[in-house]
Amino acid sequence: MQTSEFDFELPPELIAQHPTEPRDQARLMVLRRNKGKVQLEHRTFADLPEYLNPGDLLIRNNSRVLQARLLGEREATGGRWEGLYLASQGQGLWEILATTRGRPQPGEFIRVAEGLRLELIERGAEGRWIVRPTPEGSALELLTRFGQIPLPPYIRKGRADQADLEDYQTTYAAAPGSVAAPTAGLHFTSGLFDKLAERGVQVADVTLHVGVGTFRPIEATSIDLHTMHAEWAQVTPETAAAWHAARAAGKRIVAIGTTSARTLETVAQVSQSGMEPWQGETRIYIRPGHVFQGTDALVTNFHLPKSSLLVLVSALAGVEATREAYAEAIRRHYRFYSYGDAMLVID
Repeated sequence: MQTSEFDFELPPELIAQHPTEPRDQARLMVLRRNKGKVQLEHRTFADLPEYLNPGDLLIRNNSRVLQARLLGEREATGGRWEGLYLASQGQGLWEILATTRGRPQPGEFIRVAEGLRLELIERGAEGRWIVRPTPEGSALELLTRFGQIPLPPYIRKGRADQADLEDYQTTYAAAPGSVAAPTAGLHFTSGLFDKLAERGVQVADVTLHVGVGTFRPIEATSIDLHTMHAEWAQVTPETAAAWHAARAAGKRIVAIGTTSARTLETVAQVSQSGMEPWQGETRIYIRPGHVFQGTDALVTNFHLPKSSLLVLVSALAGVEATREAYAEAIRRHYRFYSYGDAMLVID
């Protein structure tokens, strides 16, 4: 399929700059797949329990966003420098994505806030660097002390404030490792989970650490030519058992977000039993024609044009149905992207 089929014009004012308060009062579009006919309903996210049945299993991504954005200056020139922590490389080294004027050289130092210095060790491709932080310490500790929440550039040009420390995390975030939020989960509150439990809906966690590649648009003319980025994911024995119990009872598996869906579909492809404990890197690229084995329904946000996330939603909901839903969302002034409104794709 041509990438242009997943492009659309979005009025800039529909890009949400702040979350809805409270979280579960965001709007919810329900896309029902009814024998090929598109049926759209317009609700509030707090109404989600009405669409789920006792025994249905919600799968949520419990990854926590790191304070991965680093602001500093080049000691040699005083020039402004900005970096994004990507991963630890062992021996106290980090991989970062950096932007600055000029052309820094290995051996230079970057001063981040007061107390953190980064020595540039090795230049990589596309703005990536291997750096050595001083003082020594775990990445989580140093980033928490000196870093900022890495808002995507379409939200206030990436400039986070104090409120984003909480707003850009799910209420159930537990496993630090992401550089972007699994945004479908941002709509859930503890009160909403209580209502889901009262209805008999089950909940289980997976982990997928969202990487910077999630924002990378599909640049090839055909979606089939796109190379998917790698992200670390995990399914625990407890979640695999909950998945099997729901399947055995004839209940639905509802993925909260494309990251949860990618995790489930990764493991379903390699598992002999449909689902099993697993951890490792996934590069799964879900596009139209994919046969979903681990996921029956999806809670998701409204995504960027020409993104692999939009392609995944189209694979589950149908290309024409997704296109119609997005056009309707624009007509009705739904809020898009990370802090925006939500969609439920369900039979």
